[in-house]
Amino acid sequence: MEEVQELQLHVKDGEEEASSSPRVLHSVPPKRGWKWWGLVALNIIFLVSGQSVGNLLGRFYYDKGGNSIWMATLVQSAGFPILLLLLPLYLFPFSSTPSSPASNLKSPSISTLAFIYIFLGLLAAGDNTMYSYGLLYLPVSTYSLICATQLGFNVVFSYFLNSQKLTPLILNSVVLLTFSATLLAGHSDDSSGLPGVSPRKHALGIVFTLAASAAYALLLSLAQLSFQKIIRAEGFGVVFRFQFFSSFVTTSACVVGLFASGEWRELKGEMEGFKKGKVSYVMTLVWTALGWQLCSIGTFGLIFQVSSLFTNVIGTLALPVVPVLAVVFFNDKMDAVKVMALLMALWGFASYIYQNYLDQFRSKKRPPDHRSSL
Repeated sequence: MEEVQELQLHVKDGEEEASSSPRVLHSVPPKRGWKWWGLVALNIIFLVSGQSVGNLLGRFYYDKGGNSIWMATLVQSAGFPILLLLLPLYLFPFSSTPSSPASNLKSPSISTLAFIYIFLGLLAAGDNTMYSYGLLYLPVSTYSLICATQLGFNVVFSYFLNSQKLTPLILNSVVLLTFSATLLAGHSDDSSGLPGVSPRKHALGIVFTLAASAAYALLLSLAQLSFQKIIRAEGFGVVFRFQFFSSFVTTSACVVGLFASGEWRELKGEMEGFKKGKVSYVMTLVWTALGWQLCSIGTFGLIFQVSSLFTNVIGTLALPVVPVLAVVFFNDKMDAVKVMALLMALWGFASYIYQNYLDQFRSKKRPPDHRSSL
């Protein structure tokens, strides 16, 4: 209870500070240095490449004999020790808001930070578990396109939790991406499913993926709220600490689930029966873990620098990439319905990018304090 009360006090303090001056979340500052843009570009590369690699290798794990849900969930967070290798990058003097007075604000207590890390870490564990079930029962192309709904969920959470500005173009983007996923959900004939997966499990995979998308969107908005209202620290090192400790909690929860479910007893037989051999089994898990960790680094980095909604939109860049790669490597069928859903998703993404272009154009004609947010 003390942690919750302190969390509420921090949020209240942030609201009082915001009420004394014009409040614009993640406003576009008058100048963006090459360091800032370089770090944004690097985080975008991490997010898109890590998400694509994680999804493809996750499908490869299931196709070649892997069947442990908890192992598939564990590798989505178990790569967090790689953050220690990237420590010099996080110590580099980057700052998303160099002129902010965050350094004069009172730092949150250890108990408050522990509450944030534990809560968001457990939320991520549940989210990753649902994603694992979705990927088990769905082809990569269908799974990836349904994940587009997380942008629609994120708009809702960003509006209420992060005071995100909504415009007709952003709403158009959300509607199109939602329709895209709905079109796929209704297209549940045998040609769109995996061999040996019943229509019931196919539908269950859609439900799990939709629920995971909603939980993921909530996680991003809560992370942004934590950066803005509670942690309020300058420098990119805060992202390193946030990612490291929350991933540690998520990994710990998955290890408990692995042993509690008894799946750990089957891992040896699973490795020996893997179609590509033991070495391939181990390397698949290792590279899957590294891929998802790169995705997480890019995700939290963009949330810290820009916003959760912008981060989710960048994540949709993987939508045209993953289905194409799935057709090439896993012989997924790209029928007319999936093509239409893909085009709608791209249209929705283009709508958001155009809104961003308009915000940038208008910001040049306004004082810095009144510019539109990303």
